[in-house]
Amino acid sequence: MHNEQIELWEHHHLFNVDKKSVEKSTLIVVIITFITMIAEILFGWLSHSMALLADGWHMGTHAFALGISLIAYMMARKYAKDRSFTFGTWKIEILGAYTSAIVLGIVGLIMIYSSVQRILHPLSIYYNQALFVAFIGLSVNVVCAIILNRGDPSHERDHHHEEEHPSHRHHHEDLNLKSAYLHVVADALTSILAIAALLGAKYFNFIWLDPIMGIVGAGLILHWSSMLLKETGGILLEREIDNPIVNEIKYEIESDGDSVISDLHIWKVAQCKYACIVSLVTSKNYSIEDYKKRLAKVHELAHVTIEVHECKDKYC
Repeated sequence: MHNEQIELWEHHHLFNVDKKSVEKSTLIVVIITFITMIAEILFGWLSHSMALLADGWHMGTHAFALGISLIAYMMARKYAKDRSFTFGTWKIEILGAYTSAIVLGIVGLIMIYSSVQRILHPLSIYYNQALFVAFIGLSVNVVCAIILNRGDPSHERDHHHEEEHPSHRHHHEDLNLKSAYLHVVADALTSILAIAALLGAKYFNFIWLDPIMGIVGAGLILHWSSMLLKETGGILLEREIDNPIVNEIKYEIESDGDSVISDLHIWKVAQCKYACIVSLVTSKNYSIEDYKKRLAKVHELAHVTIEVHECKDKYC
């Protein structure tokens, strides 16, 4: 009986790739970031540097956001075999990236507010101490960026994918890792701007440069935040109709010159994998298996459901 051998038709929901190396790299960066945050806030407060204080608080919020990324990886891995997640747990990572993007945007807004306050109410700055810690902060961010970059296995995977399937060159980013990376880069940018502001104020008496640099950095951070929100929000809301894979699906299904797709639903279930529901109309006697064989050429598809409607109208 088929109900006694149902496992022959069952399939797993482990669409995502192993990300233990990324998870480990993120953990290391969280620890480094937290320690540096304490040092920068302390010295920024003592030296009265707005740029350095901003750098320290950013480091703190970034440590929090990086922690979100880390938890997302851990939760996705922990519940990977939980069948209640019918399309896998990858969306946990996207939810983490979305939350991290919100935190990044809040950081930018706080930077603008704090910088305006410093323009209206300037304070004296202890330049040597502030510069010393700013350089330390920059060095830490560079190290963290290198750690995250080396922990990302997607570069090699995408390279092999392009070699094996040159016609399928879709760029698949780990958005959870990207959100962590953006926080590190944003912090590095703030450190660079802090150094520039401190040097300008120390040697040219450009006291106004410190808060202005804070506003400039905030603008870039808000831009990065909005881009990440758009990317992750689109995935969470299943906005994939403009994805190049849609054209591939249509091409394979309609390649016989008779079949026409009447309805198509597609959504991401992993960093490089998609699921789709295809509803089509045909006047020929093609089976569902025929169509599935065609879509097997679209290697990113991990889960396919097909509905076939036979057109018996005289115009078909």
